[in-house]
Amino acid sequence: MTLIQPFIEFGFMRRALVACVALALSATPLGVFLSLRRMSLVGDALSHAVLPGAAIGYLVSGLSLVAMGIGGLIAGLAVALLSGAVSRYTHLKEDASFSGFYLGSLALGVTLVSLRGSSVDLLHVLFGSLLAVDNAAIVLVGGIAAFTLLMLAVIFRPLVIDAFDPDFLRAQGKWSAPIVHGVFLMLVVLNLVAGFQVLGTLMSVGLMMLPATSARFWSRHLACMLGIAMLLAVISALVGLILSWHFSLPAGPAVVLSAAVLFLLSVLTGPCGGLLRRR
Repeated sequence: MTLIQPFIEFGFMRRALVACVALALSATPLGVFLSLRRMSLVGDALSHAVLPGAAIGYLVSGLSLVAMGIGGLIAGLAVALLSGAVSRYTHLKEDASFSGFYLGSLALGVTLVSLRGSSVDLLHVLFGSLLAVDNAAIVLVGGIAAFTLLMLAVIFRPLVIDAFDPDFLRAQGKWSAPIVHGVFLMLVVLNLVAGFQVLGTLMSVGLMMLPATSARFWSRHLACMLGIAMLLAVISALVGLILSWHFSLPAGPAVVLSAAVLFLLSVLTGPCGGLLRRR
């Protein structure tokens, strides 16, 4: 009872938990597909790519949820499209293209925030303020989560085929591989925008990728992997918030650190390739 008492007594703890659970249900399945497509670091690149747009929104309207969200969405989509175009029309691979754009985006975003804001504002953008989540942020995160789950249901079959056999998807002709890839990247950017409102640009990718990679040590079936990844993300959010309350830790990093601990436990004890099980 003592562990869950903060969620009973304090509204800001409940709002933080609801926001994290919404992210866990929508962002983590995308992380599973990023992992299957060997694009794990693309999520990290796109999370940094969101920063310049969010910084421009901050310069225009201050710490406005709507302005920073719209700016981050535009910047993330622009980097995704530019990286795809560069990899398609030049000899550069997609991962190298993303790395070039995201490093420039990160530097530009930090510079823009520093022009007007203080170090506190910069930390707020980079690491978020999970315990300061308000009703508007919950509505935004919940709306993005619902839209993401709906779109994943629509493109689930072609997305799975594209992850394992893109040539077969092209042969079917019903779905275009670039369209599926584009919609998928759009969903990734949307969830990173939602995550940056809660966990900041540097931490948001943690809740997307760590439970997703952990799930691969617990099952080899995609449906089970998706369910386990979402469950691990929810557990990480709950444990991280409890640790944050009782030990006065920063909430966002505590959530991601909990996910990292679960990842290490999965690497060691997971039945599907865990180190101890192999021995």
